[in-house]
Amino acid sequence: MPLSRSMGVTLRGIEAVPVEVEVQVTGGLFAINVVGLPDASVREARERVRGALKSLGVSLRGRVTVNLAPAEVPKEGALLDLPMALAMMDASGMSLPLEGSLFIGELSLDGRLRPVRGAIPAAVLAARLGLPLILPAESAREAAMVREARVFGASTLSQVVSHLKGERVLEQAVSPEVEDPGGDVPVDLRDVRGQAAAKRALEVAAAGHHNLLMVGPPGSGKTMLARALKGLLPPLDDREMIEVLSVHSVAGLPVRSCRERPFRPVHPTASTVAICGGGSSLRPGEVSLAHRGVLFLDELPEFQRDVLEALRGPLEDGVIRVSRASGTVEYPARVLLVCSANPCPCGYLGDPEGRCRCSLGDVRRYRRRISGPILDRMDMRLEVPRVPAAELIDAPSGGEDSRMVRSRVLAARRIQADRWGPLGYLCNSEVPEGILRRHVRLTGDAKEILKGAIGAFRLSGRGLSRVIRLSRTVADLEGSPSVEGRHVGEALSYRSLEEVG
Repeated sequence: MPLSRSMGVTLRGIEAVPVEVEVQVTGGLFAINVVGLPDASVREARERVRGALKSLGVSLRGRVTVNLAPAEVPKEGALLDLPMALAMMDASGMSLPLEGSLFIGELSLDGRLRPVRGAIPAAVLAARLGLPLILPAESAREAAMVREARVFGASTLSQVVSHLKGERVLEQAVSPEVEDPGGDVPVDLRDVRGQAAAKRALEVAAAGHHNLLMVGPPGSGKTMLARALKGLLPPLDDREMIEVLSVHSVAGLPVRSCRERPFRPVHPTASTVAICGGGSSLRPGEVSLAHRGVLFLDELPEFQRDVLEALRGPLEDGVIRVSRASGTVEYPARVLLVCSANPCPCGYLGDPEGRCRCSLGDVRRYRRRISGPILDRMDMRLEVPRVPAAELIDAPSGGEDSRMVRSRVLAARRIQADRWGPLGYLCNSEVPEGILRRHVRLTGDAKEILKGAIGAFRLSGRGLSRVIRLSRTVADLEGSPSVEGRHVGEALSYRSLEEVG
């Protein structure tokens, strides 16, 4: 018996993998068998597809075998409902021109097409293959954010059939306008009273994409400062925007065509799966949803130890691998990690306006909740003291606003793009140690300060590289071609807080 073929996709991480759907109908008692590593949701598609075809008056007879190739790739989700239905219709004698198109979509029993997650990765694949993508109308606007793709949205299975037959051609979805981050920011630096050192640290962190730990008593403004960081970051470029949108699309979250970087605050009660990803369907976690943006962990010592240790790999590699019995997937996780912590369990150690009730043992146990390897991955460690009450009440807001600081951040990022772009990196924090040492010029006094700092600050090899990256960022903000002693001095000032508290 001849085969009918259509092309669909399945998701592996944020990538869409092409799947060829083969359907063969033979004699015998009616049955639909799906082979090719389908998961439960794909096997359930048999009944959804059968009901949708019945709504169009199409009756399947005999033994229907559906093969999903390549067989070694696991298939999951309802993305394959539409290509399976079309291939079955073709195999039943309707003779549909299925070649040369890519199909995704979940079917309801009455033939309506339901929206699916993963529309953006599917559109990226369609653009790469040079094929039009036909999918549910509710997912078409999302897929059209990939401007190189030809996207056609349909509300029902019958509309897809009419389009393929040339009876009523679907309209191509229009790419929405890309929104640039507006002038409004969540928190403007001008509205943050005092904290001049912390504001400067935010500027350096934004310029070089450096991880930041802020330690201070309750009410010192740590959370407000973390939210102000978002307004200092440069907009996403085209490649970064598609990466970010792909992660949110795979997670099934609403997406919009915007160059604004993600900001994901995480509560200390969050589990490892919530932060790192996983579950039965291997969904991305918060560290991936914050890709190319900010991941904010408030009250860092309150997080479970296994949660923090699971972040070590993503912070170093920029990706996270999630493994379950069903397989292993890789999600991007290039985040700017911002953390806040109290200096002790009660929060008032060293605070002139508060009385600490913690014993020395309490403080030590609290500090040990953050392991050395995690602390070593924090490029910047900043003490954020409480702003005096008189300054909060009487002093007018002032100083530079976020827009002025952001202009310097953008200038520093352009310098880094010119330096590292040909090597495939975007900013100083991403550059591997070997390349960093070959390309960063240190003056004599900068080298001498670094030699002394190795012992004074107990710097590991990783810690030394982070200081050099940080120094390079400080120099970029100044427009200096070489890293000088004062740049290293400022970088080391952000490493003085060796322990929490």
